[in-house]
Amino acid sequence: MQYDVEAPARLQERFADSIVRVVAAAEDSMSEPFVEVIPDAWADIAAVLRDDEAFRFDYLNDLCVVDYCANEKKTAKAVGDERLEVVYHLSSVSRKRQLTVKATLSRWADADAQTPPGLPSVAHLWATAEWHECEAYDLSGVEFIGHPNLRRILCPEDWVGHPLRKDYQMPLEYHGIRGR
Repeated sequence: MQYDVEAPARLQERFADSIVRVVAAAEDSMSEPFVEVIPDAWADIAAVLRDDEAFRFDYLNDLCVVDYCANEKKTAKAVGDERLEVVYHLSSVSRKRQLTVKATLSRWADADAQTPPGLPSVAHLWATAEWHECEAYDLSGVEFIGHPNLRRILCPEDWVGHPLRKDYQMPLEYHGIRGR
């Protein structure tokens, strides 16, 4: 599979107001090219990426959440603005192409109440998203709005917090069992 080098430009033409940026990988770079979208527009863009003949990304390989948390002064400069990035890796099996799409969210929808951020679910478009979104919710705290059954799948239902967030504090005890 190769990265679809034409898809980002076609997306930018079609969704000019909803594309934050397009990054093409340099030939000597290990980074992959990607398209960053406005979170509220993600569901509409995802539907086009799956259904439109110009794209036909029929498979969601993976989605993950990257936490850019500057919890120490020395990391603040490298991290920049604190945020969560939800990263989608899509494939077009018939066209043998792949595409990476990112949506950037605030770390908290309401920092004072520590309300988690939300992003539209794409489980209705790609069946694999149903599990991946539950995993991302469980471990990173992103709520996928419109998901048919958003729940914890790796941590117990009564677990407090999201273990892959960089500000997560492991509990010293869980149901009478001492940790650490």
